[in-house]
Amino acid sequence: MRLLPFLISAAITTALVVTLNSRLLLPEPLGSLLSPQHGIWQNAEDANVDFNADLKFPQLTGKVQVYLDDRLVPHVFAEKENDVYFVQGYLHAKFRLWQMELQTLAAAGRASEIIGDKALNHDREFRRLGMVYAAENSLKEMEADTVIKAESDAYTAGVNAYIDNLTESQLPIEYKLIGYYPERWSNLKSALFLKYMSYDLAGHDDDFEMTNAKSYFSDNDFNKLFPLIQDSLDPIIPKGTVYAKPKVIVTPPANVDSIYFNNKDISDINEEKPDKDNGSNNWAVSGSKTKSGAPILCNDPHLALNLPSLWYEMQLSTPNFNAYGATFPGAPGIIIGFNDSCAFGFTNGGRDVRDYYEIKFKDDSRQEYWFNNEWKKTEFRIEDIKIKDKPDYFDTVAYTIFGPVMYDKSYTGNRTSGDKYYAVRWKAHDPSDELKLFNLLDRAKNYADYSEAIVNLHTPGQNCVFACKDSDIAIRAQGEFPAKWKGQGDFVMPGTDSSYMWQGMIPQDEVPFQHNPARGFVSSANQKPTDSTYPYYLGRNYPLYRGYFINRKLSAMNNITPEDMMALQTNNYNVFAEMARPIFLKNIKEDSLNDDEKKYLDILKTWNLNNDVNEKGPTAFDILWNKFYHIVYDDEYANAPKNTMEPYESTLLESVLKDSTYKFLDDINTPETETLKDDVTAAFRVASVELSKIEKDGKLEWAKYKDTHVSHLTKLEPFSDLHLPIGGGTYCINAAKNDHGPSWRMIVSLTPKTEAYGVYPGGQSGNPGSRFYDNFVDDWVEGKYYTLWMMAKDETKDKRVKWTMSFSN
Repeated sequence: MRLLPFLISAAITTALVVTLNSRLLLPEPLGSLLSPQHGIWQNAEDANVDFNADLKFPQLTGKVQVYLDDRLVPHVFAEKENDVYFVQGYLHAKFRLWQMELQTLAAAGRASEIIGDKALNHDREFRRLGMVYAAENSLKEMEADTVIKAESDAYTAGVNAYIDNLTESQLPIEYKLIGYYPERWSNLKSALFLKYMSYDLAGHDDDFEMTNAKSYFSDNDFNKLFPLIQDSLDPIIPKGTVYAKPKVIVTPPANVDSIYFNNKDISDINEEKPDKDNGSNNWAVSGSKTKSGAPILCNDPHLALNLPSLWYEMQLSTPNFNAYGATFPGAPGIIIGFNDSCAFGFTNGGRDVRDYYEIKFKDDSRQEYWFNNEWKKTEFRIEDIKIKDKPDYFDTVAYTIFGPVMYDKSYTGNRTSGDKYYAVRWKAHDPSDELKLFNLLDRAKNYADYSEAIVNLHTPGQNCVFACKDSDIAIRAQGEFPAKWKGQGDFVMPGTDSSYMWQGMIPQDEVPFQHNPARGFVSSANQKPTDSTYPYYLGRNYPLYRGYFINRKLSAMNNITPEDMMALQTNNYNVFAEMARPIFLKNIKEDSLNDDEKKYLDILKTWNLNNDVNEKGPTAFDILWNKFYHIVYDDEYANAPKNTMEPYESTLLESVLKDSTYKFLDDINTPETETLKDDVTAAFRVASVELSKIEKDGKLEWAKYKDTHVSHLTKLEPFSDLHLPIGGGTYCINAAKNDHGPSWRMIVSLTPKTEAYGVYPGGQSGNPGSRFYDNFVDDWVEGKYYTLWMMAKDETKDKRVKWTMSFSN
């Protein structure tokens, strides 16, 4: 009888051994994960962790002291210029290695290596977009610059110094969970990260969707749905600015009407795209409008809300510069911040620099394509995509004079079929040296230095704001932008000759800018840079409302303090609703409503137009607007091709403000002619049903309905901060959506002793087991700011210094 318990015990033991040392439950053997010496327990950081260290690396040419303050912000003081970048790379790797590697693997189209074939479509998309090709082109430019090459080499050496000394127990928990060990860093990886930012900020296009809309709607209807300019536009460069005659004259091809504008082709391509709301606010006010008499600069970039955060806060100090601000783990330098003389920040330019061309190949071999009346030889790039636990996938990508053929018969993306070939022309493919921009800005002392620095920004185009202690303020819609004829690149273009290619770039002295304007401030919030008098075509779709409201507020403000700027950055007023609500209240047929519907109407009426945490009005308005939008347009779109561009929300609002008989108000499927009152009332009835359900679920308050969260990069809920009680929204200066919003709030008052404040929704450490992982989130939610301490060399005994790291050779 003793044999049976023994056999059962042996079977259980064997099963446990097999399970704990296999990948049956998790990508990494569970036994390894639970190992006391090396497993995930090692990632639980002691509350009294000691970051003091005395480190020696032969790559250093002098001494470097790092003082970590009570928020784990490093203040790096280097005797030699490039040593500061070595230590920056080391610290980025120490605190954010997994984030750095994940972002560059995604950018390179290598995600399949760590998560398997479910990432294959992403990897093929990014390879075919030419992300690595673009990074290689930029790397050549960066490394041709001796200053930037030395900076990049030092940064890469610092990252690798950390990786080379990393023990198994010190591996970030994400590596342990997936059974992966970090690669060594390279300058190419930094270039890839910068291209990933180019993708995020200058990779959005609607060429296929707009092509379908143009093909489906009449010219008259298309122009109503997608106007070139909006009445309520308050551009970055004020209306009435006089622009010089353009130096680059662009003319459309002779056959543009028949071949381009009247082409009725339909495409069902559905691209992987960055968030269309990737944007930001920035502004600078001159000393004439501030209480101190010194300029104040503010910036809050709106990007995905992730843990770890996109940003890592630092001070970098050498004998030649002293700068503080937000850095990118993965690239050297201060990206958004200030130095001893000035401050600088960015918002997304939103310009269309990604166009598609239809290619005519001689046959399915793609060896030759028709261009300018002859067959031109194709170049090929073989993409070897490694897939975890499976054979490699080899993708052969054709390259034409326009760029890579992203979509063809072998790769249809999310299409049901693929019988056409589309090459992509993307400005980010061209050689550029964006690191030089940040290198020079970190050292800038005046407007001339700022002007010299920002011309190095090619892609993504950005609205670069500047303020200086000598009282200058400025903004420039900077980038290398194609000079386009009206409508060029809105739709897929013919690729059989050169007539539809870009004819040149907008000269740098014709890029829109302002320097010390009479109104006493400069600002941008991703709205169109100029009015219609600017001589170059800038495209159609730009967000209007944050810029409109910022300019209204700044125009009325005087004796401004940093605290006033904090209140403005976190302002929840919904100016879009201010314009739209009167349309609803005027046109709802109130007498026809039942008691429950009248209750929601009263919520809408009494709402103070602020998207505050506990307000119910923004929820009622958001749902009502959504229902109204679809009632107006769904009948016209019922038979439209898949992936047809839908009208901008500003189109509907401005159209009904101007014309209560707007054509699309009528439902084409009914014999009656529906009016604005009919549509608003119908929308309100449908909205009321949804509001009732939401109220029963206890989510009628705005913050609960919006449900903002800051998610771990891989969406692991235990490593995420969920259900955050924050207000704001798409049309508010505080543009916090459910998973997107102000990723770094910064305010810099350029008084003789700089006063600076900032916060981001995360923490300095990328380790979910650290108290510094997400310790800023609650203060960010509440609209609080930290003092950004530009530490001086003689402040080493300051009580804010908690740990010291010494680096030497």
